[in-house]
Order: sequence, then structure tokens, then C-alpha cells
Amino acid sequence: MTKQERAARTREALIRSAAREFDLHGYTLAKLSAISTGAGVSPGALHFHFENKPAVAAAVEEEASTALRRAARVVYRQGSDALQNLADTTHALARLLREDIVVRAGYRLSCSRGCRTDLNLRQEWQSCVQQRLAEAADEGLLATGHGGQQDLVRTVVAATVGLEALRRDNGEWLSPETVTGLWRTLLPMLAAPGALAGLEPAGSTTVPAARTPAA
Repeated sequence: MTKQERAARTREALIRSAAREFDLHGYTLAKLSAISTGAGVSPGALHFHFENKPAVAAAVEEEASTALRRAARVVYRQGSDALQNLADTTHALARLLREDIVVRAGYRLSCSRGCRTDLNLRQEWQSCVQQRLAEAADEGLLATGHGGQQDLVRTVVAATVGLEALRRDNGEWLSPETVTGLWRTLLPMLAAPGALAGLEPAGSTTVPAARTPAA
């Protein structure tokens, strides 16, 4: 193994250890000493890669953001209509939040008042929902008679973000069954009658796997 490969492996170990610490204790109570111990490296090795705790948190957030964006792109490329794509994307992101500690911790950090960076993963999700619903309107898939697209965006974002918040006390809130139940409720409100029959609340695509650590 080259020096560069060892450095990459150490950095990845530190990010995963930091994610566990942030997920368990939040940003304020997380300790650099616990992060270095969890990664099996010295405090000096941690400071070689990261100047301070904000830098560690930013790295966790960045990896989480990259994984979430990748999952959304993979689902989008599978070519379903906009409403089905929105449901499928929700299932993909829920799986990442269930299975990937870095994604879960990065999302928590992004939503925390105690740790602010340029990333805002909730805002990115709101933009994704807004884009998919605008595409659904262009495709003639949305039902009429509701208050408009912005009301729909707020409803979908509030419902889906709410599942992540509730998961912190009970992981079942982000289970495939719960996400399916959410879309079983939302799709009849969102979809035009002619479009509803072809939509699958449980998801119609292969959900991208969780992010894997660097080799």
C-alpha cells in the first residue's frame, strides 16, 4: 500500500468514526479524542487531516451530500415519470439514511443549529421536490383543484423531512413500509386520475446501495 493509499484509508476511517460520534452525541458533545480513538489513530494523525472539529464535520457533510446527490441522479436516469421518480428518490434517500452512518450524521449536522456550513441538505431536498413537481406539471400528471405547486412542495417536504426527524427516536419511521405508506397517501392527492393507476408507492426501481468506504 502506498503512502497516498494509507492516507486515504486513514481519512476515511476518521470520517466514519466522526460520523458515529456525531450521530450518537450531536456536534456540540462530540469529542475529537473519541473520533481519533474510534478510527484507531493518534490525535496527531487526526490533526494531520483535519484542523479542528468544524473541518471534520464539514468533511462528513460533504460525503453525505455527495452520496445523496449520487442516489438522486441514479434514480433520475432510470427514466420514470416525474411523480414516480419523486417517490423512488424518497425510497433511495431513506435507504441511505437507514444504512449509511456518514449520510445519516451528515444530514443531522446539516440540519443542526450548532454546526453551519455552506451545505443545506434540507434545502437541496426541497429544490429536488420542487423540480420534480414542476416536471410533473409539465407532463400533465398533477391533479387540479389544489392550492398550487408551492403548497404541494411544502406538503411533500414537510412529510418526508418529518420522517427523518422522527427516525431519531424510532428507526421504523424510515422503513420501506413507512415510506411506502407515505406515498400511498400522497400520490392520490398529487396525481391526476389518469396518472394514478400507473404509480407505485413502494417504488418502481432498484434503490441505489449505501455508500461504501474507500478501499
